[in-house]
Amino acid sequence: MILVGEELNVMSKRLAQAIKERDPAPIRECVFEQMKNRMDYLDLNVGPVKKDPVGTIEWLIETVQEVSDLPLCLDTTNTEAMEAGIKLCRKKPVLNSASGSTESRQTMMPLAAKYPCSLVLSVINDQGLPSDADARAASIMDSVAYANEIGIANEDIWVDPVMMPITVDQRQIAAYMEFLQMLPDIAPGVKSLCGLSNLSFGVPKELRGLLNRCFLVMLERLGQYSAIVSGYDEELRRLMGGEMPEIVSLIHKTMDGEDIDVSSLSEKGRQYVKTAEVLMGRSLFSSSWLEV
Repeated sequence: MILVGEELNVMSKRLAQAIKERDPAPIRECVFEQMKNRMDYLDLNVGPVKKDPVGTIEWLIETVQEVSDLPLCLDTTNTEAMEAGIKLCRKKPVLNSASGSTESRQTMMPLAAKYPCSLVLSVINDQGLPSDADARAASIMDSVAYANEIGIANEDIWVDPVMMPITVDQRQIAAYMEFLQMLPDIAPGVKSLCGLSNLSFGVPKELRGLLNRCFLVMLERLGQYSAIVSGYDEELRRLMGGEMPEIVSLIHKTMDGEDIDVSSLSEKGRQYVKTAEVLMGRSLFSSSWLEV
C-alpha cells in the first residue's frame, strides 16, 4: 500500500510558526522523521492559506524538496496556492482534494486537467456525504464521468470514500468497506485513498494509533491502494512492511469470523483482536473497548 505521511500540517502549532517565520529547521526535521519511517509520499496540508498563499506554498515546497525527493500530495482549498504548488513539484504530485460539488468541478478539477498530476476525488457532492455504499457509488460514478469529460483519465484519479470518525458513527465503517470493494467494478482503473486519522478523531490519544493501524491492515486486505497516515507511527510502518505477520494474521482471522482463543494471545494480540471486532461491528465501540 502507498503510504502518505500527514505530519506536514499547518494545524501543528510548531510547523505553523516555522512557516510564518520561514524557519526551515522544523520542516526538515518533520520530513526526515517521515522518511525514516519509509513514507512513499508527503502530504503538505496548508489549509486555505489566506495570507500570502503563493509565497507560503512555494517556500514550503522548496524547503521540502531541498532535503527529500519523495513525491508530494498538495492539500489546500486555495486554488491559487494549489496551482503555484503543482508548478514547483519536481515529481508528479497529487492534488488533494476535489469532490463532486459544483464549486470543486469549477475550481479544483480543471487544475488536474491542466497539469500533469493525480487527483484525489472524494464521494462528497452538493448534497454532502452520501450515507451508504450505493449512494457513494452513484456519486463517484457521476464525478468520475465528469472528470473524464474534461480530460482526466481514471488512472490519475484517487477516490476518497471519506472516513467519518468512529465516535460519530460506528456503522459507517461497514459502508466504507462495502464501497471499497465495489470501486474496481464501478470505476475501473481508479485508485483509492483513505484519510486514516479521521477514523480515530475524538478517541483518547493513547488509543488512536491502535485503532488506525488495525483498520489499515483490514483495508489493505480489501484492496485499498493508499492512505494518508501518521508519518511518525513506527509500528504502522512495521505492520505494513510485513514485519508483524502474526498480528496481521490475527486481524484477518477476526475479519473472517474465526473462533480465536483470546486468553492464549499476547497482550498486543488481544488488543488487535478486540479492536478488529469493534471495527467489524461485532462489538459496540466505546473508549473502553479493550477492557470489555
